[in-house]
Amino acid sequence: MMRTNRVVELTGIRFPVFQGGMAWVADAQLAAAVSNAGGLGIIAAANMPPELLDQELRKVRELTDGPFGLNIMLLSPTADDAIELAASHRVPVITTGAGKPGKVIERLKPLGAKVIPVVASAVHARRVEQQGADAVIAEGMESGGHIGEISTFALVPQVVDSVSIPVIAAGGIADGRGVAAAFALGAEGVQMGTRFVCVRECNVHGAYKDMILKAGDRSTVVTGRSTGHPVRCLKNKFSAKFEEMERSGASVEELEAFGSGRLRAAVVDGDVEWGSVMAGQCAGMIDDVPSASEVIRRIFVQAADQMDRMSELGRFFRSLCMEEVG
Repeated sequence: MMRTNRVVELTGIRFPVFQGGMAWVADAQLAAAVSNAGGLGIIAAANMPPELLDQELRKVRELTDGPFGLNIMLLSPTADDAIELAASHRVPVITTGAGKPGKVIERLKPLGAKVIPVVASAVHARRVEQQGADAVIAEGMESGGHIGEISTFALVPQVVDSVSIPVIAAGGIADGRGVAAAFALGAEGVQMGTRFVCVRECNVHGAYKDMILKAGDRSTVVTGRSTGHPVRCLKNKFSAKFEEMERSGASVEELEAFGSGRLRAAVVDGDVEWGSVMAGQCAGMIDDVPSASEVIRRIFVQAADQMDRMSELGRFFRSLCMEEVG
């Protein structure tokens, strides 16, 4: 009987679930709550000033004794500062996005950090494995925020078949059914972002949480394709205007200027009409705001039930094959 898996062994967590490194959302309080619940809480460095990130890294150590992570957005102008702060604070797990993780691997792996890049293709997964990544997060286009082009259901098995390191599935996962599906596809862990926005320990503005709670299955839209950096968010006046500007041929510079600061406006100020309310397609599955601990326990109980059902289905499918052979 399997008692553990490689993601658990690699990171030292109890449950193979990561909390997504969401800019302006994933702070020390949320990360600590997830880590205390047995998952991997992650602070988002994003464009955070170094002095503020230093404070957050100190704070998370005060709030949890468990493993935690830091997400470094490599295209950020503060990425190098985040790398050095991760080194000085000996952050145990680093996830990376929006860039090549080579310098992170070279700087932080010798210090004992586990480096786990987010990838959106099998080619990217193979490349970072060759560079020395310890695992990869295969994130499908169902996720909130910046997205790739391949769905989770199609992406995860192809990444699993392409690398020998553990794969964590992300994008569209918000309950135990999604966890069971991810493991059926070959993943050894999951990452959830939108689900952890709607927990009590998350400090986003209440209006942001309310918009997710009211969302349906068609409430998200992808903007920014013309810029080369598509973003999934909930539909509102901001997204409608952005789409209108794209249709009318607005330049990349005009679009980036219009979008500047919109995520902070939504997360911090609660402007859910003209702010960018980033959320994944699973937003329509979320209808409550429990604690992080309740979320994790709930999804793994449900996942266990789904796995039991899959075992029954396995026996049924095997019997069909035996009948065919007979």
